[in-house]
Amino acid sequence: MEIALSEADRAFREEVRAFLAEKYTPDLRAANARQAGVFAEPALSQRWHAILYEKGWIAPNWPKAHGGAGFSPVQSYLWETACEEAKTPSIPAMGILMVGPVLMGRGTEAQKAQYLPRILSGEHYWCQGYSEPGSGSDLASLQTRAVRDGDHYVVNGTKIWTTHAHFANRIFLLVRTASEGPKQQGITFLLADMKTPGISVKPIITMSGEHDVNQVFFDNVRIPVENRVGAENEGWAVAKYLLEFERGGAYAPRLKGAIGEVRAIAARESDGAAPLSLQADFVARLDALEMEAEALAMTEARMVSQASRGGSLGGWAPSVIKLRGSETLQRINELAVEALAHYAAPDQRSALGLGANVAVIGPEHALTVTARYLNNRAVTVYGGASEVQRNILAKAVLGL
Repeated sequence: MEIALSEADRAFREEVRAFLAEKYTPDLRAANARQAGVFAEPALSQRWHAILYEKGWIAPNWPKAHGGAGFSPVQSYLWETACEEAKTPSIPAMGILMVGPVLMGRGTEAQKAQYLPRILSGEHYWCQGYSEPGSGSDLASLQTRAVRDGDHYVVNGTKIWTTHAHFANRIFLLVRTASEGPKQQGITFLLADMKTPGISVKPIITMSGEHDVNQVFFDNVRIPVENRVGAENEGWAVAKYLLEFERGGAYAPRLKGAIGEVRAIAARESDGAAPLSLQADFVARLDALEMEAEALAMTEARMVSQASRGGSLGGWAPSVIKLRGSETLQRINELAVEALAHYAAPDQRSALGLGANVAVIGPEHALTVTARYLNNRAVTVYGGASEVQRNILAKAVLGL
């Protein structure tokens, strides 16, 4: 199944390709080739952010009334696909894709005026304060507490796995404001300046050797009540609304790009007898993953087609995309490591990232494979673990 493109859609696709050919310059491409994290380093992602902001395309799905590009569902998918094919820098999602839509849907007019323009411009760099030590995927069991004191909440507790908190100047977080009743009740959604006294950040170095995530501590942090999104004790509804934007998206182009990279490696590497690209067993496993990617692409095409007609496949669809997309990506990463063979073993951390001046051990295609494999072990956990997605599908589709 493919999306039927109108003449206007085809013209838009050509405009996108021309834009990327001009603005995604060789130096940006070279810099991004040394990125292995989920999001590009700010020194790179902010450069790309500024280019898209100048074009008016930094927020493709935002309505024009809020400064967005106002792309149609088909245009958004074409844009995402083109960016994945070009391998543009991955801009952090916490502002544009998460808190921005939440503020448009649930924020006050004052909050929209204060935050939305600064999210668009890149002045505000956001992180997400959801997960906590000991909570696992049970977000509703959070213990970070906020006590009302006049016009402020006094917040104490900690958040963990907070991506890019060491770069961010703003955080949105869930706090507990009441303990009575079901645990989903008594949760409140707050916004805070990361420079607020009492907020501290401790780095967590992942097994890939990179510093992407952190633990954030709140010690008597005073957050103005005006920074609350939605009503007190109704933050769970706001959080669920946000998850509609965090999950799903265009996974298939990313998977196809990753498969293309594995094929390129397999054509250059061998087990001493013949290139892997000529070995039936390896090719069969890669072909099976390509079929998984094509099946996901068909599901995404159905979602786009329904959305373009004002409909929806249902609340379960993003869970299908997240579940199948993330698990297939991990299997592709595993094949990439296998294809790389002994070149997957060296520690390449000193050659990764902006400003690295250490030579790659082995061929250039050996640089990011292992780091991406290690980083993407978390892709089936963040944004809702695979077990959570299966529970959602069991209830929504099977009625269990």
